[in-house]
Amino acid sequence: MAMSAALKIALAVSVLGCLSFIFGCIAENKKPDNGIPNTKGDIVVCHYPNDPSIALGALSIIFLVASCVAGQVAVFFPYKAKSVPKNVLFSNISLVVFYIVAQGVTALALGLTLWATVTEGLHRHRNTHHNLETDCPTAKTGLFGGAAFLSLDACLFWLVCQMLTLNAHSDYLDRDEDSKGEYGEVLASDFYTSGTRSKV
Repeated sequence: MAMSAALKIALAVSVLGCLSFIFGCIAENKKPDNGIPNTKGDIVVCHYPNDPSIALGALSIIFLVASCVAGQVAVFFPYKAKSVPKNVLFSNISLVVFYIVAQGVTALALGLTLWATVTEGLHRHRNTHHNLETDCPTAKTGLFGGAAFLSLDACLFWLVCQMLTLNAHSDYLDRDEDSKGEYGEVLASDFYTSGTRSKV
């Protein structure tokens, strides 16, 4: 049995969001607390172990963006080849609230992951210090992990948005079919008024 479009989109949002979460958590676990200082005269050169935290952070960002795109598709996709006008879709207050929250949480997760990844990269690139007391810092502990959990939260909010969108679609299409039925009844009564058939 073929999967419906709604299920495929939901799976895409879920899988991409979970991958972003997993890569963020692994990046947090793999990131070293500090580098190893090596004093050479009046400078300190920091040596960092070869860990994959920067690459994992980049992967987390990529999957988070992909999950957000899938979430947008989940809201605006024309299910059953029938689209709903945006003004009708966003007349649902619950959908508006969850859509704004999903956007905000996604942006926050993206910002934190980007901050951690870029900071880690800069520490490794600018590894020469004139301060002999430097402890060879890395990105702040908890940034990758916090961003990973925000990515998972964003994924869940996008799934809620999809459910509310499907409800709005169903309500709109049911209302549309009801109005068509009423219109058909009016036409039938017009054709047979006063016992005479109207001529077309």
